[in-house]
Amino acid sequence: MRVRLIGVPMDLGADRRGVDMGPSAIRYAGLAAAVEAVGHDCADAGDLPVARPETVGNGDGRLPSGGRAKYLEQTREVCLDLEASVAETLAEGAFPLVLGGDHSIAVGTARGTALDADVGLVWFDAHGDYNTPETTPSGNVHGMSLAALLGIGRFGDSDWADAGVDPGNVAVVGARSLDDAEVDALRESRVTVFTMSDIDRRGVSSVVADALDRACAGTEGLHVSLDMDWLDPAEAPGVGTPVRGGVTYREAHAAMEMVAERALRSLELVEVNPILDDHNATAELAVELAASALGKRVL
Repeated sequence: MRVRLIGVPMDLGADRRGVDMGPSAIRYAGLAAAVEAVGHDCADAGDLPVARPETVGNGDGRLPSGGRAKYLEQTREVCLDLEASVAETLAEGAFPLVLGGDHSIAVGTARGTALDADVGLVWFDAHGDYNTPETTPSGNVHGMSLAALLGIGRFGDSDWADAGVDPGNVAVVGARSLDDAEVDALRESRVTVFTMSDIDRRGVSSVVADALDRACAGTEGLHVSLDMDWLDPAEAPGVGTPVRGGVTYREAHAAMEMVAERALRSLELVEVNPILDDHNATAELAVELAASALGKRVL
């Protein structure tokens, strides 16, 4: 397989600075070599251009039509660029491995991979990312990305958001920090949410198998969005919104090994923040998990 790395140094969707350096940290941790060691060719397409927060005024993100979403226009531009890059990569027969940046970039990745195929989505994350401009407590778009790519709320009228993914083919795995509005919206949706309590009771393999079955049912491929805060902060300290009680090192690898057994169409690694990391440990772990998702095995 030919793997193409696409960096998106995006930190407009979050309050804490530093995730814009995530793509560089992941590359420095040896991603290309790890991909090639699995047996794939690896080419680096570099980074997409992203506006700096210092160069654009966002105020508090209040929208004229109501609601709140910081840097919404700039996020739109980045996601449209990423959509085109992912779609082009797939059209050329290569596999897009997207490096974030904050989780708002998932809108562009999902749209690009779903442009010419019916895909399912597994969202490995401590959070639901299912707020909208109408419900968000912060205005940060990285907390709205799943709702956006499903066209929920104000995003339903956007020309850059709805990826056309069937919510019935979407599974969130490992959620443990949901806002009240997200809980209500997710309960009313067809999205399947597996919390950390489910993993505690059933084990990670059972939960991930169920999530993959739902995402792959009737689809032509799978997109996996891996937010590094899915893991416990003891394993992945370098993230902007850590939540205690996440998955362990081995649970994460087991999940990615199961991902590799499916028709994986695209993968993104997001929310690595080197400023908050410990000797680049989170970026190194992201590299290891990407290798497992791409087929690396112990034996």
